[in-house]
Amino acid sequence: MALSSSSSSLCLHSATVLSGSQFSTPQLLFPPRVSFSYFPTKLNNNYQNNRNLSSSEYYHSSASQKWRASVSFFPAFLNKGKDAKVLKEELLEAIAPLDRGAEATPEDQQRVEQIARKLEGVNPTKEPLKSDLLNGKWELIYTTSQSILQTQRPRFLRSVRNYQAINVDTLRAQNMESGPFFNQVTADLTPLNSRKVAVQFDYFKIGGLIPVKAPNTARGELETTYLDEDLRISRGDKGNLFILKMVDPSYRVPT
Repeated sequence: MALSSSSSSLCLHSATVLSGSQFSTPQLLFPPRVSFSYFPTKLNNNYQNNRNLSSSEYYHSSASQKWRASVSFFPAFLNKGKDAKVLKEELLEAIAPLDRGAEATPEDQQRVEQIARKLEGVNPTKEPLKSDLLNGKWELIYTTSQSILQTQRPRFLRSVRNYQAINVDTLRAQNMESGPFFNQVTADLTPLNSRKVAVQFDYFKIGGLIPVKAPNTARGELETTYLDEDLRISRGDKGNLFILKMVDPSYRVPT
């Protein structure tokens, strides 16, 4: 779900951490296919290498191979958390000079997308809608949504910051932008699964003060693809990517 505003209205786009790009299953979740021709070759090589060994020597050779295989597995498992930390640092470094995405070239967008997908592949929170980590106020630090970035406007008419708040317990969400317009929008969330919600907007607030009822057509979907205590990645049904950082975990959306 993403925040989009103009001088008179505020629109919310949806995504996998709030509105964003079409969700695609992270490639890292699926191992590469193994060719069936691999197995006969492997078995034949083992036979050739070990046919002259005594039964005792063969046993110890096989045990050594199994031990090496198990040893190679555990470091990769234990390093999963470390890999996520490294990827987060790489992602934040990549987006830092991009002015939330407004200055991103196609090459920049591709690089951020690649890192984001890798990070989604080691997501520590598999069911975000069941986690308190989703609660609170988040600041948008990168997006591919041009309507949110407002790149068609002169820089002095663009919002300086955009925020999004979510409450899992009440299934409410709120998007807010800073000056010069301070627009807001609130919405009801309906879970579609443990990561994805349908979004129905109810009220816009022009200038943060003047309430305007949203039409029934103001709706979308939001899917959270990565979530930890201070970073969230979302993808929406409009094809946009959203990356947000936690700024206030105690914030609650108005009912």
